[in-house]
Amino acid sequence: MDNGTYVSLSLATAMRNALDVTANNIANANTAGFKGERVVFDSYMLRETGTEDGRETDFLIDQGSFMDPAQGAMSRTGNPLDLALQGDGWFAYEIDGGTAYGRDGRFALSPDGNLVTLNGARVLDPGGAPIALPPDIGGEVTISQDGTISTLAGGVIGRVGLFDLPDAQGYERIGAGMFVPPEGAADTARPASDATRVVQGAIEASNVQPVVEMTRLMAIQQAYERALKLVSSEDDLTRDMLRRIGDTSA
Repeated sequence: MDNGTYVSLSLATAMRNALDVTANNIANANTAGFKGERVVFDSYMLRETGTEDGRETDFLIDQGSFMDPAQGAMSRTGNPLDLALQGDGWFAYEIDGGTAYGRDGRFALSPDGNLVTLNGARVLDPGGAPIALPPDIGGEVTISQDGTISTLAGGVIGRVGLFDLPDAQGYERIGAGMFVPPEGAADTARPASDATRVVQGAIEASNVQPVVEMTRLMAIQQAYERALKLVSSEDDLTRDMLRRIGDTSA
């Protein structure tokens, strides 16, 4: 294959990855606390040798993706166990195999009194232990801006853990808006700064803007189709050249 074909394939590969990322963003547009993902591209310039003009060819390189940390819109629910975060902090959840972090604060009480997510993951306190509340409390609690859980009478019965993730961009997505440290890497989570505040009776929406993502999706699809057409055109030209050479030889 000549350089033109390689350039087209590099574009098609990058657009396919961008398509997957954008489709996942759209699928999670209504996932509470979800952080969108953005792709990063770069170019690689190849200077051809053995030619008089020293032509240069630019290849598109997919550099991966990064998490968009922008704050999602906040909506009031009135549910005392719904919590939203203002700031850069994260909730911590107990999952099989370790600890995950996320911003989805739609919590509930399990039958045995554990504070859990809608998926059943137990919410952790600042020390990394599951939060257990009196089963008969019925969700009648107040939760302050630092995550302290109190009864309506003022008695402290627990605290929601709030964490900063200095290396959040390196964490891996596992679905449901959750992130975990890469396999074999240390968990760099640390207690959140005072800049992170808890808002009781509210949830943070996804920071994905569906209209923007749909527009981006259409642009990516068009670029992908153009790349495939370029590959096909290169094949047709090569086939035609070989046919002409064969006719000349005959």
